[in-house]
Amino acid sequence: MFAYVKGIVADIAEDCCVIDVHDVGINVHISAQTAARMPGIGQEARLYTYTSVREDAFWLYGFLSKGDLEMFRHCISVSGIGPKGALGLLSAMDGDQLRFAILAQDVKALSKAPGIGKRTAERLVLELKDKLDYAAADLSREAEACEGGRLPGNLPDHPGKREAVEALVALGYGQSEAMKAVSQVEGAESLDSSVLLKQALKKLF
Repeated sequence: MFAYVKGIVADIAEDCCVIDVHDVGINVHISAQTAARMPGIGQEARLYTYTSVREDAFWLYGFLSKGDLEMFRHCISVSGIGPKGALGLLSAMDGDQLRFAILAQDVKALSKAPGIGKRTAERLVLELKDKLDYAAADLSREAEACEGGRLPGNLPDHPGKREAVEALVALGYGQSEAMKAVSQVEGAESLDSSVLLKQALKKLF
């Protein structure tokens, strides 16, 4: 119903905020990630919204980015995951991190979200892994999402990067730690795996 809500932040809590739109206070449910990135009280904010209409309630869910809203919509399309569960997922990780966790099939990371058990996380991966596009997200942010697990099959096909990440994992570094280090190396695309590995190791010390 509403594409977004734009106004002055009148109040903010961990799971909701009030946006003053022309002297009308609109209560919007938000994730902990969104709450942490919200402008301060008295400042202007734009929240992209999803409207949930039930027999006994009319709720707005708001996000600072269209990407987070997109992931929220994907999550609630999965059987057994409602708005509360989707908001829990986006409280545990931002939209890009959630996208990466699903593509990496990292059930362990997904299960850490409040209200999301192992079976629900497995269903989330099963139903969404083929619907998401890795290229739509940012590698440096997503790399923080997962702890362990294999590389997702649709990572950019750069042999040097792949070999460097695999080498770091073999050395005992975590999957996400290795990917983040490699993604932070300047000019990584032009470096061979041995040079890239040395540069990535410097990022880890």
